[in-house]
Amino acid sequence: MSDFRQRALDYHAKPTPGKIRIELSKPAETVDDLALAYSPGVAEPVREIANDPENAYLYTGKGNTVAVISNGTAILGLGNLGPLASKPVMEGKALLFKRFAGLDAIDIEVKHRTTEEFINTVANIADTFGGINLEDIKAPECFEIEQELIKRCKIPVFHDDQHGTAIVTAAGMLNALEIQGKDIEESTIVCLGAGAAAVACMELLIKCGAQRERIYMLDRKGVIHTRRDDLTEHKKLFANNTDKRTLEDVMEGADIFVGVSGPDLLPPEALALMAPNPVVFACSNPDPEIKPELALEVRSDLIMATGRSDYPNQVNNVLCFPFIFRGALDVRASAINDEMKVAAVEAIRGITKEPVPDEVLKASNCAALTFGKDYIIPKPMDPRLCSRIATAVAKAAIASGVSRLTELPSHYQE
Repeated sequence: MSDFRQRALDYHAKPTPGKIRIELSKPAETVDDLALAYSPGVAEPVREIANDPENAYLYTGKGNTVAVISNGTAILGLGNLGPLASKPVMEGKALLFKRFAGLDAIDIEVKHRTTEEFINTVANIADTFGGINLEDIKAPECFEIEQELIKRCKIPVFHDDQHGTAIVTAAGMLNALEIQGKDIEESTIVCLGAGAAAVACMELLIKCGAQRERIYMLDRKGVIHTRRDDLTEHKKLFANNTDKRTLEDVMEGADIFVGVSGPDLLPPEALALMAPNPVVFACSNPDPEIKPELALEVRSDLIMATGRSDYPNQVNNVLCFPFIFRGALDVRASAINDEMKVAAVEAIRGITKEPVPDEVLKASNCAALTFGKDYIIPKPMDPRLCSRIATAVAKAAIASGVSRLTELPSHYQE
């Protein structure tokens, strides 16, 4: 592990510190080039944008640029380490935007005293960008921040820790239930964890057909129920009118377990209580709520997903967030709404059911991949993800009325 630590530090430090940089997109070699790039030529697009702000999409990089913004209050699994400590993660997110979707992304780390200060800072710079990706912001503040920025900004604002996780979870979950012969409308769900990712996952599953009254959410104090008086507004949405109080109580007969909590919090005895053919998403990183080897010893009839790349069925946000922004920006969307999220879910589901290209098998070090218990979610290196998800999201944006364009750009292929 110490060798990996040094490799990671060297990767970030050498030969040039950091993971992203600015490159020119226009020639700047001659006096004439400079006259066009700056004074006096730059005055022409300035006038055009002053006359119509939409011209910023035509004459600047706005339409291909995402701001990745954090206050460092919930960095990966490391906690509240401050804005500057979050910079390597935000640069990493920018790297993924560029690598997978060709989007230019700039990381911005905000120091602030109040939530209102953070919101004001982001809102005041939002017009510079085509979209805003919020990252590593702790709950419950992240809910207020995202909701207020969606109201105040004319571009998509997307908290990936909430919605990216939810979209990939929903896609994999629906596929797993199909394989297990179960309907989400009739399934009982246990969600261990009550933070931003948990709430977003459950809300999106409800939009995909899950019944709110069949969801049992647990926080550190146990089952979230209607007789508790210590619940935040978002936890109240999942307060169940039940006498069940413990994880074991709600796991008995449950069809689905979703873990967004911490390592080794799902005892084998509780897993054994689930209904036949259960689905288990143990997504705590780097260590899941129950190790797959142990889970399969207890229940050979389950389908399991984790957040790790060294096990089948990795729930990985990179499967969706670059491509959702790609589709949203390409039609100049003002928001990323539920219709766009559900479109992304269905696009991800569909890819998994098709033959896997040889290049994906090679990149994944797999001899074969076929839709089934060990392949319910596409691999991150699948080149089909960008075109399929971006197209589905762009079409949903147009159909739902949040895009500035009324038809797909010409480079989109049917």
